[in-house]
Parts: sequence; C-alpha cells; structure tokens
Amino acid sequence: MGVVGLTDPNGPMIYKGIYHLFYQYNPFGAVWGNIVWAHATSVDLVNWVHHDHAIYPSKPFDINGCWSGSTTILPGEKPVILYTGVDREKRQVQNLAVPKNLSDIFLREWIKKPQNPLMAPTAINGINASSFRDPTTAWKGPDGRWRVLVGSKRRSRGLAILYRSKDFVHWIKSKHPIHSARKTGMWECPDFFPVSLNSKNGVNTSVISSRVKYVLKLSLDDTKHDYYTVGKYFPDKDKYIPDMGSVDNDSGLRYDYGKFYASKTFFDSVKNRRTLWGWINESDSVIDDIKKGWAGIQAVPRSLWLDKNRKQLVQWPIMEIEKLRKNQVNFPSTELKLGSVVEVSGVTASQADVEVSFELKKLEKAEIMDPSWVNPQLLCSKKGASVKGSFGPFGLLVLASKNLEEQTAIFFRVFKAHNRYVVLMCSDQSRSSLSQGLDKTTYGAFVDVDPLHEKLSLRTLIDHSVVESFGGEGKACMSARVYPKLAVDNEAHLYVFNNGTESTRISKFHAWTMKKAEIN
Repeated sequence: MGVVGLTDPNGPMIYKGIYHLFYQYNPFGAVWGNIVWAHATSVDLVNWVHHDHAIYPSKPFDINGCWSGSTTILPGEKPVILYTGVDREKRQVQNLAVPKNLSDIFLREWIKKPQNPLMAPTAINGINASSFRDPTTAWKGPDGRWRVLVGSKRRSRGLAILYRSKDFVHWIKSKHPIHSARKTGMWECPDFFPVSLNSKNGVNTSVISSRVKYVLKLSLDDTKHDYYTVGKYFPDKDKYIPDMGSVDNDSGLRYDYGKFYASKTFFDSVKNRRTLWGWINESDSVIDDIKKGWAGIQAVPRSLWLDKNRKQLVQWPIMEIEKLRKNQVNFPSTELKLGSVVEVSGVTASQADVEVSFELKKLEKAEIMDPSWVNPQLLCSKKGASVKGSFGPFGLLVLASKNLEEQTAIFFRVFKAHNRYVVLMCSDQSRSSLSQGLDKTTYGAFVDVDPLHEKLSLRTLIDHSVVESFGGEGKACMSARVYPKLAVDNEAHLYVFNNGTESTRISKFHAWTMKKAEIN
C-alpha cells in the first residue's frame, strides 16, 4: 500500500442503518496529492470497515483530483454525492455521483453523471477557477428547489456561492452569495445547517421553521481554522445574516481551538442528532510523516447542538464512544492545595477517557483581568501550566512521563473582570515532548461559564498522540497532537494538578481505560 495521507472528512451520512464516511486520501503518500474519496462504513460510528475507493480521478472533469464535497439524501432514500473535481485545465468544477446499486447497503460503487460538470467557473459568472470548491449538503427551499453552497473568494473576501436546481442536475448560480465577509480569504469546506432553539436533537438540513437558528461554518484556508457564526436564514431572499455579536472572522467562535479543520456535519435521522466530523493534522514535519508512513486522522465524532444561551454551539463526544470504556477509576471529593500533583492509577494513561469537575470558593481573590487580554491563545502562551496564578492553573497533566519532563497540560484559570468572572481554558503542549522540531503551540479559549454558580468541568479523551478536551460541558473544545518520547504506552502517566495559590476542590472524578476500536 505504501505511505498514506488522509485529510478532510467528506459526505458523512446514514443509509439503511449503516454509517458512511468518505475522506480525502492519498493512497501513494503521506503528503498531499493523488486525491481520491476513500470510503469506510460502520454500524456504531466507532468500529469501521474499509471499502474500495468510492470516487477516484477517471474523467476529464476530475482527472487532476477528486476533492471535498457532501452527500444529500434525495426523496425516496436516494443518496447522491456532490464533489469538486479538478479538470484537465486545472479548473475546480462541481460534479455529481450516484450509487450504482441502491440495494447494496454498503454503496460500494458510484457512477459519475454524464452531465458533469454541473457547475463550472466561466468568464461570464466571474468565478475564480482556482477558488471554487467543496459543495455543501443541499437543502430544499419552500419553493421546492434545491440549494447548495460552494466555497470561494474574490480577492480577500470569502464567499459562499449559492446555486439552485429543480432536478439536482441543472444548477443556476444565484446573483448574490448567501453570505460573504471581507478579509477572511478563501472559504473552504462550508457547512450550513439549522439547529433547534430548544432541544439537543438535530434537525434535518431542509427544515425551515421559526424554531431554529442557522449555523454557517467556514474553514479558513489562510489560518487553517474552522470558525462559525449563528444567525438567521431568510429563504425567500436566500440570505444568511449572523446575529448581533456573532463575530464574522477568525477571532470569532470556533468548533475547536486546537488542531481541527475541514469539518463536516450530517443529520443522523436514526439517532435524531447532528454529528460533527473533523480532521486532526500532524504536529511533526512532512519528513517525519514520510518516515512513519502515514499522516492525518479523524477526530472522534461529536454530537452538536445550540447552547441554551442561543449564542454558541455545544459539542460532546458521541455516546457510542462510551462502549470502549473499561476499568473505571473514581476519586473521592479532594481538596487540591498549591503545588498538588496527584497521580491517577488504575487506568492505562496512554488510552483513556477522563471526566473531572472542579469547585471554587471565595473567588474575590481571583487575579484581575487585564482589558488588553483579548486573545485567549496568547494569554495561555504567556501563562502556561508552570506560571502560578491565584485560581489556576488547575486541571490535568496527560501523557506525562514519571518525572514530568514530558507533559501535556489541560487546565483552567479564573480571572476577575469589573462585574464578572472570566474562565480561561488552555491546552499547553510546550513540554509535550523532548523531541525537537515539533509544533508545540499552546491553545486557548474563553469558556462561557459562571464559576461562582457552576462547577468547572473538563473531559479529555487521550489516544497515544491525540488529546481531545471538552471544557464547560462542551462549550470549548481543543484537540492537540503530541509525540512524547518517554510518556508512551505503559510509561505514560495521568495526574490532576493545581498550581494556583488558592485551593480548588475536585467534586467529581471518573476515568476509564479505553479499548481499541476495530478498524478492518
């Protein structure tokens, strides 16, 4: 097989009780190139079976690559794929593929429509031929016509170009994009979907209702971050407008404040939820990737819904992941004083699921928040795990070596602003490995939690080189790639720590060793 590289999740869906995930894949190398749609199926989103590639370059309209796209389920339970092909002239065009045999529940073979490409850049429509890609899942408007978005840019303005169709084959470009924003660069992998105002349940992409808000997610090619806004969609005008306060650029809300890109959601009609997939890339060099023979993984699938404040999304690992838990370890309620480092024994620390909640008292002693501290990532870099505060840093040290030379710290700090408390969550990779030449960026986010009246919760999934953390019941998420030299397999340790001058109490602590998922 040779070395392999995988990136963007594509076209996730459920069909006849089987989950499908396609993804961007290079069968010949751990670097970008030779891109096909690889294909895997699952009955539980945890254990997977791989099939032959679903779509690969074979026609003039995709001979230079089969890039990202989405699935849509048409009436009569008919799944179809819209994907970006790179044609003979190296133009990005949008193509349609349909299953060869609908009675094959694994949908192993796909046929490209002879009418392809369905959408192409031309001199008349003024689309940039090298910035026209990644069609979304389509939705049906009240007029019965299908709509789909394609990511693009004009100079430095990001665009979500809208197309409409009656038959899913003949598409007409709308005069105006559904939304655009200046100085955001190329919008890759757009995703547009409704979320319920008062339920954690997912909503079908075509639902038009006063009881939903809309989310527009964009993957910014310039920064390699996924950011999103929450707002209103006006189907009569085909216009999306972010809510007041929903920041429309890279300093706005993100699904994940660490390594997480090119994400894609789908509506799970069986479990009635919206599920999110994202790509976690590497922290080492391309040379390292070629040596180890692979690069890129998919994050754990997450359920996603609108927070009760209606201003942001909440994410949580899908419940099926809990089937991998074994050997539960619990802590009694424990006070953590300054300098506390308490080892958690009884779990395999290189592959674990950890849930902890912290309780704070007498917050008037919290550090004063400087008004200039607006960038949480910079603040986390400046105030890493070894920098003492009053309330914080406290949290977890994961993939740690016995003497703590190596450690990845996920922690909170609490600051006092003029009329409220501010919670900062950090993932500090600066000491994650003794190896040189790795990306050891520290990540950070402010978490919309009131520490005076709420406990500060943290859930972290650890899987050898991947650390996915969910703060404040999933209000802020961070994924890290770390490559320890010492803290590997049975030499990895797990600790709870407090490096703040004020005590904090562990009110709840559960940890599990995680079994391996089956990937065939």
